[in-house]
Amino acid sequence: MNENNTTFFAPQLFINNGITDISFYANAFGATENLRFNNDDGSLHVAELCIYGCIFHLHEITSNLYHFSPEKHNGITTLIGLFVPDVDVVMNSAIQAGAIEISPAKDYEYNYRQGTIRDPFGHDWLIQKKI
Repeated sequence: MNENNTTFFAPQLFINNGITDISFYANAFGATENLRFNNDDGSLHVAELCIYGCIFHLHEITSNLYHFSPEKHNGITTLIGLFVPDVDVVMNSAIQAGAIEISPAKDYEYNYRQGTIRDPFGHDWLIQKKI
């Protein structure tokens, strides 16, 4: 994909300062790391990750007063929807990698199979597939 000529969403998920291990995303979703910038202490400043061709970023909280990790207010403002070929396989992989199951995968009357997990950094993911 040529990102210079394509319009797409790239969510930026905020994480607390001092995080060094983001392997959850590789273990849970098969994410690959496109780039990474670390702070002088080795903690993550920003990383660009890719899941099934979809790019997203992890970014530590900086001095901006309007960006928060989910732990800051014990809640979320965004549910990340991830469409995958097999909801059950991805849900199980995420749980084995350290996610918490919020709602188990099931089929809905609107022709989606969906389940929700919370990643170790507090972000909720709606794992889904049209059926």
